[in-house]
Amino acid sequence: MRILSGIQPTGELHIGNYLGAIKQWLELQKNHECVFPIVDLHAITVPYNPKDLQKNIIETAISYLALGLDPEKSIIFVQSKIKEHTELSWLLNTITPLSELERMTQYKEKSRQFKKNLNAGLLNYPILMAADILLYQTDLVPVGKDQEQHLELTRVIAKKFNNRFGKTFKDPKALIPKEGAKIMALNNPKKKMSKSLGPQAYLSLFADPKEIQKKIMSAVTDPGKTIKYDPKKKPGISNLLIIFSLFSSKSIKELEKKFKNKGYAEFKKELVNLLILKLEPFRRKKKGLESREVYVREILFQNTKKAQVLASSTMEEVRKNMGLI
Repeated sequence: MRILSGIQPTGELHIGNYLGAIKQWLELQKNHECVFPIVDLHAITVPYNPKDLQKNIIETAISYLALGLDPEKSIIFVQSKIKEHTELSWLLNTITPLSELERMTQYKEKSRQFKKNLNAGLLNYPILMAADILLYQTDLVPVGKDQEQHLELTRVIAKKFNNRFGKTFKDPKALIPKEGAKIMALNNPKKKMSKSLGPQAYLSLFADPKEIQKKIMSAVTDPGKTIKYDPKKKPGISNLLIIFSLFSSKSIKELEKKFKNKGYAEFKKELVNLLILKLEPFRRKKKGLESREVYVREILFQNTKKAQVLASSTMEEVRKNMGLI
């Protein structure tokens, strides 16, 4: 089966990216054909610095490799290097109802957040995402709950295209992790972990021990001292329990039992030690790759050629079915 998922190059990756997506990718690449683009075209729908974007693209590629994505098993490339992404996106624009785009939750949220930069790209973002998925005849798409609505629109678009122009695209299905699909911010456990909420909201996957200690020990908890999973009444400690559980491979029940009659401080100290242990190999490997940028660029170049073969094949069929020369 072919899997596709991507991350925007908007700076350092955090534990939410890893637990919600990349950890799952590492398992999927063992037995499936995986396509993992760095989706830079999505990143330019909001204000950005061009020099930072170039740096962040390479930084994201280095991060992919440091975390364990294997370029021999998975196709890792930069989205904008394959022109068929934008070509297919435009063609899909012609069959996508405007009403479908206007009801997208993420568009409504971004519209409020970027009132001074309300561009057509924000509205058409889900169509580009649909093009990313359909271009590679994807079977499964690992997504967080916040992207599930976009995938449903992708399926609507694929069905609409197939009905009008003949069977062309596969019907992609969502693959949502049972746990970790939505890691919350350390400083506001009612919001999803995001760099946009400030440096105290997230923990970098490549943080040093001092930063890990500082951020975890200052993470927001809840009234009382009981270590109990209850997202509604105790969102802070519940979020930390999920993080502890996923990095330790211990169930939340086991952790509740282990920390029974113990306070938040002791729990946080053990979480700090666990994260230092688990994240150190990532940090060490990333540091090594940062001095081998030529090697990283060569991987992207070779993987782009692989992606190009798949994209060209799909677009040849799309143009033929749509009556384009």
